[in-house]
Amino acid sequence: MQVNIDTQAELGLSVTEATTRAQIIGATIATIADQGYARTTFARIKERAGLSSTRLISYHFTNKAGLMQAVLSTVSETKSEYLRLRSEGIDPADRPGNLRAYIETSVAFLRDYPQCERVLVEMAAHADDRDGWAMTGIMVGQLRTGFLQRQLDQGRKEGAFGDISPEIVALSIAQAIDGVAAAYAADPAVDLDRYGRELADLFARATAAS
Repeated sequence: MQVNIDTQAELGLSVTEATTRAQIIGATIATIADQGYARTTFARIKERAGLSSTRLISYHFTNKAGLMQAVLSTVSETKSEYLRLRSEGIDPADRPGNLRAYIETSVAFLRDYPQCERVLVEMAAHADDRDGWAMTGIMVGQLRTGFLQRQLDQGRKEGAFGDISPEIVALSIAQAIDGVAAAYAADPAVDLDRYGRELADLFARATAAS
């Protein structure tokens, strides 16, 4: 995955430092996606990134926790921006429209950013890593259900949705998307656009105001 160098430069780094930092984050994402979280070491990241020494990783991120924080922040920003771009033109007050966009976009994200999705799964499974970032579990939870639960709750209060449990519906949507991810991993020929539409139709009916 190509990491935006400009985002790293915003930290006040030189062009060279920003480039190296982005290179390390990208290599870490790729390594986690390919090898899994548990097998992702500084040595493997160094090799994938083409660095001369693992000390460069420590220089930029201090330790594993700092690196994983940067990785999760990058993945989170990538997914949020993807959702924002694909939701342009939808009235923020159109809760059902935004719910549909969220579901269809989350499914499309599986195809367009498969490494990011794999990283989220791996980091969720290893959120209790003592050497990792302490906020991993909370951040992944916010990405999976937090934002959506808040949107569902607001829509219920406004009468845009029926008498639903935002927590249960948000979790059900996340798990449904997980199921699509598993099907897509097993068979890349899966029609994700159809999956996205039909899941959106299903939850539109389930949440509709009476």
